[in-house]
Amino acid sequence: MAKLDDYRFYVQQVLERYGQLKPAYGDLERQLLFDPTRDHYQLVTVGWQQQQRVYGCVVHVDIKDGQIWIQHDTTETGVANDLVALGVPKADIVLAFHAPYKRPHTGFGVGKEQLGQHAA
Repeated sequence: MAKLDDYRFYVQQVLERYGQLKPAYGDLERQLLFDPTRDHYQLVTVGWQQQQRVYGCVVHVDIKDGQIWIQHDTTETGVANDLVALGVPKADIVLAFHAPYKRPHTGFGVGKEQLGQHAA
């Protein structure tokens, strides 16, 4: 359980840091959406740029089966690299935005589905 608590803390810490960065254009804000009960974490951008509505996911991370699943990541440095810098083993980070057949070539975890062990 300690590992899971650490992973929750690390994910929130990384997303909070990105959430402090103000977009350089428009009347935009960053919103952090954390659900530690179900282990879903997001950073979204909302607002207006001139006459256009802006809404978009910057980062979406889930924790499942003891691994951190990065579902979506539009950051420059990459959330996975930030998590590794905090001490999370690469094997515990799944780049879920890559197809399962590509994951073994990323240097990160592949997820239990890739190993034929479907999660419940």
